[in-house]
Amino acid sequence: MLTIIDKYILKRYLSTFIVMLLLFIPIGIVIDVSEKINKLIENKVPFLQVALYYLNFTIYFANLLFPIFLFLSVIWFTSKLAKKTEVIAILSSGISFSRFLRPFIIGATIVSVFALLMGFFIVPKASEGFNNFRYTYLLGNGNVSARQSSDVFRQISADEFMYVSNFNTISKTAFNFSFEKFKGEQLNYKIMADRIKWNPKDSTYTLYGYTKRTVGALGDKIESADQKILKFPFELDDLTPVVYIAETLSLGDLTQFIDKERSRGSSNINVYLVVLYKKYSIPISAFILTIIAVAVSAMKRRGGMGMNLAIGILLAFSFVFFDKIFGVMAEKSSFSPFIAVWIPNFIFGILAIYLLRNAKR
Repeated sequence: MLTIIDKYILKRYLSTFIVMLLLFIPIGIVIDVSEKINKLIENKVPFLQVALYYLNFTIYFANLLFPIFLFLSVIWFTSKLAKKTEVIAILSSGISFSRFLRPFIIGATIVSVFALLMGFFIVPKASEGFNNFRYTYLLGNGNVSARQSSDVFRQISADEFMYVSNFNTISKTAFNFSFEKFKGEQLNYKIMADRIKWNPKDSTYTLYGYTKRTVGALGDKIESADQKILKFPFELDDLTPVVYIAETLSLGDLTQFIDKERSRGSSNINVYLVVLYKKYSIPISAFILTIIAVAVSAMKRRGGMGMNLAIGILLAFSFVFFDKIFGVMAEKSSFSPFIAVWIPNFIFGILAIYLLRNAKR
């Protein structure tokens, strides 16, 4: 049962967080517009596309930075409570610090559940629109590809392998193509082509300079043609998925995609796993950062609210630093993605316990 004090703190918790979002998101949009206005004008981007981009921009970055906004908002309003000696009055009435913390945890739970559902179902669509717009209109006017375009090697299945030396995303054409089919450890056949073009209407490929070599017990069979249309067990997205593909998939689709890529021996599997684990770790960080924020700002200190905010900003940037460092480490090396994603929460969880114990004293 929530008391009057619980409702008062919970209301301030949620309202301050919402105000913080509404305050910083327009600032972020203004800064982003000022940086990209020349590109938008140069590429004659329709206003509706720009408006949709900034809607996706808002959802994408609100989800990405919500633990930091939450952290700073809790420090802000808790420092105001401490400045007015409201915290001292609450604790002096016989309420323990742990009991005082309860409405903060309830608020963190509400925000975390909302963020979790957003991350599973809404943010992927926003991420797709956000990244599609960037690669279409902003990143080098089409010179920067959203797909891997050179030395593309893919394991299609346990016994099928594909390679192209270069892939043109605009013409949907690949060069120096080879496809190998094995039976156990023995090569069954190998298809090669100077050029291969994707036909989206019927999901086939046209091979130019086609050669097929079938390995036989008594000798190899060679088949060749200037042009041949074939259907392969992979589509364009399987050949070269966009670099941000994992961010655009809902939870169920992402799990299936990771399983498929793992079976193919994808070199980008760690990148996809980092995205998956962050869907769970970011909401959990809301609890940890809430406890730290309350422990830091609940008591009066020399320097007042300014000192609390300075400490809060330092801790917030430290959290972002650890999150980025370990995330990149997992994506670029063999470091475990699970450990990399959860290390910041582990480190700051220990800090939360330490600060909470000191605050109780």
